[in-house]
Amino acid sequence: MTGWLAGKRALVVGAGSGIGLAVAEAFLGQGAQVAVLEKSAEKTAKWSGAHPDCPAVTGDATTRAANEEAVTLAAGSFGGLDVLVNCVGIFDFYTGLAQLGADALDAAFEEMFAVNVKSQLHAAKAALPALQESGGNIVLTASTSAFYPGRGGVLYVASKFAVRGLVTTLAWELAPRVRVNGVAPGGTLNTDLRGLDSLGQAGQRLDDAPERSAQLAARVPLEVALSGRDHAWSYVFLASDRSRGITGEIVHPDGGMGVKA
Repeated sequence: MTGWLAGKRALVVGAGSGIGLAVAEAFLGQGAQVAVLEKSAEKTAKWSGAHPDCPAVTGDATTRAANEEAVTLAAGSFGGLDVLVNCVGIFDFYTGLAQLGADALDAAFEEMFAVNVKSQLHAAKAALPALQESGGNIVLTASTSAFYPGRGGVLYVASKFAVRGLVTTLAWELAPRVRVNGVAPGGTLNTDLRGLDSLGQAGQRLDDAPERSAQLAARVPLEVALSGRDHAWSYVFLASDRSRGITGEIVHPDGGMGVKA
């Protein structure tokens, strides 16, 4: 095998669509063996149809059971695990505190943090023994919302700041054996990112916004509208031995958001 990830054994959580799917396919293209965990049975079946040799689990990434099943399958199939990636996410469609009903706050908070934060903790916890054995690494998914206001509502932004904290504290805790980094994508085309069910947003897809490509390009200095395939290369780099001296960092494939005046 050839490629940046030749010989690597990876589990991608949330690999059914969007960034997660792009990451899983990029990993395969770079020589990795890839297993996936995906909540949607339909998406899992589609993945398995396209990649019959790749182990796949249908399950809820916010639960211990699903993550442990996926890690067991991946490590058992490949003889170990070198890379864990989590790309699970949910959005709040810019719902501010003033618009968030007091009676909905508890359920919305629990749903947002279960999907965007707890899923990443469960994945890391389940994979930790295998990664410590292999000297592997973890790549979590943050967002530009973890650095700049206005890129989501109060719950979404808070949850992505929490992921930023996970990257930092896990990198410190798990060194020197396991590296932990993150990717903070900017706005992304062709995703299935949906809203909170507890706020009645489950039927809304961020990608359905009119003129989304033009809107995304207009936000950033590079004037680009990026897709999951664009972001996937940041995950490839962080998962590879080319980044072996990097931990606790977050890569920003966001079109230059950080230098915007």
